[in-house]
Amino acid sequence: MDMDRAQLADFLRRARERLRPQEVGLPAGPRRRTPGLRREEVSQLAGMSADYYMRLEQARSPQPSLQILAALARGLRLTDDERDHLYLLSGHRPPSGPLAHDHVSPGLLYLLDQLTETPAHITNDLGDLLARNQMAEALLGCICSIREQDRNFVWRWFTDPAMSQAYDPEERAALSRDHVADLRASYARRGGDEPSARLVARLRATSEEFTRLWDLHEVAVRRVSRMRVAHAAVGAIELHCETLLSPAEDQRLVIYTPVPGTSAIEHLSLLRVLAHNDFVPAAPARR
Repeated sequence: MDMDRAQLADFLRRARERLRPQEVGLPAGPRRRTPGLRREEVSQLAGMSADYYMRLEQARSPQPSLQILAALARGLRLTDDERDHLYLLSGHRPPSGPLAHDHVSPGLLYLLDQLTETPAHITNDLGDLLARNQMAEALLGCICSIREQDRNFVWRWFTDPAMSQAYDPEERAALSRDHVADLRASYARRGGDEPSARLVARLRATSEEFTRLWDLHEVAVRRVSRMRVAHAAVGAIELHCETLLSPAEDQRLVIYTPVPGTSAIEHLSLLRVLAHNDFVPAAPARR
C-alpha cells in the first residue's frame, strides 16, 4: 500500500484542531491562540519528538511505523474508524478488531437464517463449525458435529480418509495446502492463542502430512474455493464455496452454490426436497 503524505498531513492537522486540551487532561490556558491542541502537545501525548510530528503534518516524513501510528491514535483519541483511516493513509493495513471467537455474530446468524434454499454454515477462522442451516446439514451430514472434538474441518480433513476420497491425489494435495495456509494465517492473526496453538499441536502430533505442510509456512486466507461432495442419496455434486468474512476475519459464512454447466443444480433441488422432509444422509460428505 502507498502512503498518501498530503492526506495524512491534512487528517492529522484536522484531528489535532478538533481535540480540546481539557479532553486529554491539559489546561486550556488564557492565551491559547491555536484551535485545539498544539503540535507539541500531540507529540507529548504520543511519546514522539515534536520535530517528527511536525514533519508528519508538513507531508515530508518517512512512512511512520505501526508503533507510531498506534501512539498517534491513542494521543489524538481517534475512534476505531478514524484509526483505520490513519493506518490506510500511512500505507499500512489497519489492525484487526476484537475477535468474536465462538460467539456467533448476530449479523451472520441473520444471514444464515435467510438462506433456506442453499446450503450454508458458519465457522470460525480455525475451521470449527459454529452453526449451519438445514440444507447444509442435509448436504454435509455428519461431516462435523457441534461437539468440540468433532467440529473442526481442518482436523477432519487430515484425520478422516473419507473426507478426501472424492478427489484425485493432485486435487487432494492442493486442498491440503489450502487448508494449512489458511490456518497459518489465522494462527498468526490470533497471535498463537490457546485454541489455535492447541489445534496446531494436535494436528502436528497426528498427521505427518500436516506437519510437512505447516513447516512450509505458506499463508493464504480462503475466500473462494471449490469442493466436490459424494452424497449418498443424490450422487456427486460440484459446488462453489463463497465465503463472507466478519470484520475481524475470525468468523465466516460459507455459502455453497452449484457450479454452472454441471448437474449440481438438479442435485441441490433434490437435496432441498429431502431437507424439507427432515432427511439427513447417514454417510458423511466430503470437503
